[in-house]
Amino acid sequence: MTFANLYERPGPRGVRRNRVLTVLVAAALLAVAYVVYVRFDEKDQWAAEKWTPLLRGDVWATFILPGLAGTLAAAVAGVVLAALFGLLFAVARLSEHRWIRVPAAVVVEFFRSVPLLLLIFFAFFGSYVLIGVNISAFAAVVFGLTLYNGSVIAEIVRAGVLSLPKGQREAAYAVGMRKGQAMRLVLLPQAVKAMLPALISQFVVLLKDSALGLIVGYDELVDRGLNGIAANFSNVIPAAVLIAAIFILINLALDRLAHRLGASSTARAPRVRSR
Repeated sequence: MTFANLYERPGPRGVRRNRVLTVLVAAALLAVAYVVYVRFDEKDQWAAEKWTPLLRGDVWATFILPGLAGTLAAAVAGVVLAALFGLLFAVARLSEHRWIRVPAAVVVEFFRSVPLLLLIFFAFFGSYVLIGVNISAFAAVVFGLTLYNGSVIAEIVRAGVLSLPKGQREAAYAVGMRKGQAMRLVLLPQAVKAMLPALISQFVVLLKDSALGLIVGYDELVDRGLNGIAANFSNVIPAAVLIAAIFILINLALDRLAHRLGASSTARAPRVRSR
């Protein structure tokens, strides 16, 4: 189903109205951009000495690249573990056994409700009280990213499975599949494919959430890049613009990856038909 199926094409008046609104919004954005430029210029934020340090190789080697490596490391670990957590608890929430379904629902709802910052803070400072060991800042960040985003992914996958036609499950049973086989071979592949845009969006959120690691001193892009550069060169605004641009480029790459995965998946998810 495409957007063309959901909405009627605008008529001549609608087209004119949309064009007028487009021009007005563009003019408003240009006005805001001009005001920002003027205000920054008044504060000498466009001065060359504030931007030239960002072009130096030693600045990238000392601040930006190590911070980017820390951000990507936490994000990759978080994505893998959150995906596993989400699939496991999505299946558990769909279980027909109440003793499995109810505890899984409690876990998912709890970690979806607790702010990610508190999870990271608790893991870092509470680990010694619970297990007698101080875990690393990296482990605390990944712990928080896994539990929070994994709970959201569990709900996304569960919603995807529930959105499938009931005939898929019934047909799987009709050809002799067991419940586990039907879930693993028929329902989950279709649900993940259907919810792929939502999953990629959540992975983008996870990537940005890794910046919260600065609260426990994790060496990531915002802490190392923004704070480190600004402390050495007194250029907070240029450093913030650069770090924001890096995050935007990474997120655009993830969005492009999502489109490629959707477009290149010529093999359809397995569907079964009862005889």
